[in-house]
Amino acid sequence: MTDAPAVKVAATNRRARHEYHLEKPAEAGLVLTGSEVKSLRAGQAHLHEAFVAVTSGGLELRNAHIAPYTHGGYSNHEPTRPRRLLLHRDEMRRLAKGVEQKGFTLVPLEIYFKSGRAKLSLALGKGKKLHDKRATVAERDEKRRLDRVMKGGKSGDD
Repeated sequence: MTDAPAVKVAATNRRARHEYHLEKPAEAGLVLTGSEVKSLRAGQAHLHEAFVAVTSGGLELRNAHIAPYTHGGYSNHEPTRPRRLLLHRDEMRRLAKGVEQKGFTLVPLEIYFKSGRAKLSLALGKGKKLHDKRATVAERDEKRRLDRVMKGGKSGDD
């Protein structure tokens, strides 16, 4: 029997699926300090204003807020410092080429621990227009209503 690696989610970007059409997901490693890892394990991170930037040295996670570790002392980290992402060169090129296309950006989806290592799930995203967001909400509501009817519950139109 094969054991799947244990995954513990530390932070999610819940707005990403609402704000962007997501394509081509990827998984990247994160270069973190010790106090950042301890803070992440405690669930003290936010990704709601975070983005991934393409730099000459590779990819960086920016504006991700990892709260200072409570027992960190004088050697604590800066909460919103840029963090380097670890990817294979070919995958980095593929994502950078996608960002060069008009309207695409790299959106961080979640930070999690996989087999004890901090990972970042990210995807190429294109911003949704307001009517796209409304259509997505309408589809979700219609699906819920149909599921309710199929179960034998109220339709909501009664």
